[in-house]
Amino acid sequence: MRISVIIPAAGSSTRFNQANADALDILGAPRSKLDEDLGGKTVLQRTIELFNTRDDVFQIIVAGPFDDDAFATFKAQHADRLSLLGAKLVQGGKAHRWESVKAALKIVDDTCTHVAIHDAARPATTHELIDRIFDAGANHAAVIPGVPVSDTLKRVDPEPIEDTGSIDQVAAILGADSKPPMFVVSGAIERAHALAIQTPQIFERELLLRAYAQDNLSSTDDAGLIERLGEQVIVVAGDPTNIKLTHANELPLLRAIMGVKKTASRPTHKRF
Repeated sequence: MRISVIIPAAGSSTRFNQANADALDILGAPRSKLDEDLGGKTVLQRTIELFNTRDDVFQIIVAGPFDDDAFATFKAQHADRLSLLGAKLVQGGKAHRWESVKAALKIVDDTCTHVAIHDAARPATTHELIDRIFDAGANHAAVIPGVPVSDTLKRVDPEPIEDTGSIDQVAAILGADSKPPMFVVSGAIERAHALAIQTPQIFERELLLRAYAQDNLSSTDDAGLIERLGEQVIVVAGDPTNIKLTHANELPLLRAIMGVKKTASRPTHKRF
């Protein structure tokens, strides 16, 4: 196998910054979750390091923001480090993850037999899990990891209802809504044969190119495009600790899983 790894990194971290003042920088601007500190390295760097020393990985492609200014900022922050790690940087998608993957596919080396796609905000993936997925990928055209769903699943109405309870006065003063939305249950979802799907996902290169040649590319993951072709997708055992950083309050858990701490910053008056 000769694998090209695509890491979509064009997201705006909206949910990460939502209603969480700690996720804003010192100027109050939204902060990218990929820049968060994991033991002296960023989330993005930790993710890339999962692959850059593997003998079966020939190429790593990071798809950054679509907007020219945002991409320039992203490049200024990460390009030097990406280069040292052997990763290439391309402009990603405007609104959807599949747009980023499609942009990265354009520069996948023709000699690569497989393409693996991994979430940029999933840095806690173990080498054992990657081995398991890649080993299965040598014998199957499309392989994804999944873990059983242990919680009860409910379907809810799409629109939240108004919370008529007491107002959090402190949150109101700070201009933040500390209460999560409330929804009405519309039914139950059978979980007996349900799996929560993770990344990395690996595909034979030609199959993935054929999937991305379809007219309709809307899908929550790349395996969905393969399924739309009528091709078989194999699920191997994932890992419950292979979490994706989505909200700021997940950072302590992620650091605990990885066994790293946030690097202590110097007091403001000692920084200069």
